[in-house]
Amino acid sequence: MLEHIVRPGETLSSISEDYRVQLWEILQSNSLPDPNLIYPDQVIVIPGFPDPATFPFSIYVSLTNRTLSLYKNGSLVKVYPVGVGRMLHETPSGSFIIINKAPDPGGPFGTMWMSISKKHYGIHGTNAPSSIGKYVSRGCIRMQNRDVEELSRTIPIGTRVQIGS
Repeated sequence: MLEHIVRPGETLSSISEDYRVQLWEILQSNSLPDPNLIYPDQVIVIPGFPDPATFPFSIYVSLTNRTLSLYKNGSLVKVYPVGVGRMLHETPSGSFIIINKAPDPGGPFGTMWMSISKKHYGIHGTNAPSSIGKYVSRGCIRMQNRDVEELSRTIPIGTRVQIGS
C-alpha cells in the first residue's frame, strides 16, 4: 500500500489529481475524521498502488547536476544526463512515484512519457536533444529518447522518484 505524506498547501482534491485516483477512493481508503481538515506530515493511503519499497528500483534526480540516477536495491546502476526546469518553471522537489507510461505521446515529449505523482509533470524524451543537460523545461525531466525508452523498459509503475538539489 502506498502512503503519501501531506505537504503544506495540499488538499485531498490536489492529492487525488496528482495520483490520478478518484477522491472517493482516497476517502474510502482512509479513516479521516474530517476530510476537509488535513495537515502537513499527515499520512494518507493512496489506493491502487503498491508500496514503492517493495520494488528493487528507485530514481534520484539531481537538479543541480542535471542527472537522473537509477538504483537497484540501493546500488547505483546508471546515471543519465537530463534537462530540467528553467527559472519560473522549476522542477518540483520531493518524493514521487511513476504513475503511468505512455509511448509516443507526440509533440515535444519524444518517444516516451512517464507521469510522476505531481499533476502535469513527468519524465519524458525530447525532440530537442541539444536541451539535455540544461535548465530549459517547464518543470519536467527531459531525457534522450533512447535513455527514456531504456529507463521505461527497466522500471515498473510505482517506482519511487526522489527529486532534489
